[in-house]
Amino acid sequence: MIAVAASGGRDSTALLHATTVAAHSLGLRVVALHIHHGLSPHADAWLAHLQTQVDSWAAQGLPVTLVHERLSGSPSAGESIEAWARGGRFRALQRLTLAAEADLLLLAHHRRDQAETFLLQALRGAGVAGLSAMPRAQWRDGVCWVRPWLDHPREAVEAYVAAHDLRFIDDDSNTDPRFARNRLRQAVWPRLLAMSAGAETALSNAAQWAQEAAELQHEIAEQDLARWADETGLDQAMLTRLSPARASNALRAWLRRMSGRTAPATLIRRLLEEGRLGAVARWPLGGSELHLYRGRFFVQARPVAPPSAAAPPASLAGLGIAIGGDTAVIRRDFARPGRHEVAEWGGAFDVEPVTEGGLALSALSNVELRPREGGERFQTHAKGLARALKKCWQTAGVPAVQREGPLIYGDGRLLFVPGLGIDARWSAAPGEAQMTLRWTPDACGSRMARDVAGRDGS
Repeated sequence: MIAVAASGGRDSTALLHATTVAAHSLGLRVVALHIHHGLSPHADAWLAHLQTQVDSWAAQGLPVTLVHERLSGSPSAGESIEAWARGGRFRALQRLTLAAEADLLLLAHHRRDQAETFLLQALRGAGVAGLSAMPRAQWRDGVCWVRPWLDHPREAVEAYVAAHDLRFIDDDSNTDPRFARNRLRQAVWPRLLAMSAGAETALSNAAQWAQEAAELQHEIAEQDLARWADETGLDQAMLTRLSPARASNALRAWLRRMSGRTAPATLIRRLLEEGRLGAVARWPLGGSELHLYRGRFFVQARPVAPPSAAAPPASLAGLGIAIGGDTAVIRRDFARPGRHEVAEWGGAFDVEPVTEGGLALSALSNVELRPREGGERFQTHAKGLARALKKCWQTAGVPAVQREGPLIYGDGRLLFVPGLGIDARWSAAPGEAQMTLRWTPDACGSRMARDVAGRDGS
């Protein structure tokens, strides 16, 4: 099965027809994927046109069907219509391709589209990644997105449409000056071609060079992160040992790995300036925070305030929450393995069976989750002594942000502490059924929060 993104316009109509004809000779099937944005009053008519066209081709024996989906919702505050539609279209195409049991999705972008994208990105002040414009082929979560006509001029597509007498939709929004690409096509592109007939090819080639540069940046970043980053974070010394350009490149790659998004250029500049000599610091990073502590950078969820006893008792009763002092005490059963969400604290406990160093099942069947009140004592090792909890955190090098989270008590005994793990005084006896615990705060795609929290079970 081959999937083709089909808007009904000239370019995608040509690609869909060419793909279907080729698939027929190869014994393959094609699914046309149409995304109904609901932005134009003509959108229903466009879908009807595409359905009629696909049905006509199928009646002629061509192996093609149509699947469509209508986007719901609207742009969020500060989000452009273009960005909203583009994001929704991407997610829908990915989902529909997988639903059709296909792993190849074809898109009809050609050389003019590539040149326009490069120019728009340059006008926005984009870096190498943005100037790379559109890749010819890219795997994304099990689907290979391919643009087979990226090296072909627009005129070649127009010639194909004319040769096969294909009917297509002329989207009236393509002339709407509200959209940056339309303004570029109407006001800039004709003059650019008048100045240089080879502008389209030159800009497309520039995008290709940018793609190679981006690939090189990625390879260098991977080499640097293999040396300077591990499961506990990123070594602060990297900022002074590497050149500014190389340190910036590694920072960008590491932050993207940790947060799943591209870090703002302003944050990178701040880190290069503020992060070189600082000892303890933090910076906002989307829904998470970037922290510096004892020479390591790490990403952590923003701390959640402990549940308050001021909430109405009736609403707390259904959650297994009792009132005690100024805070709410949450009672839970952690005797079953798996992930136990604790929404009140903005995180979850991962409970896993172990053969040693865990807590007995009987101790976990009715535990209390409490915030720190002061005066707690914790024993890190079996042969050690119980010490003030703050001293234990400091000795272990646990930053303040990783100390956030509920303490676990059983029968009045402190059993577990975020960042430290299980109190050695209450470890289960050898051969006894037991579990280990790990506290994981919610962190918008941050793998580092989970990795660092993994010390809790040790």
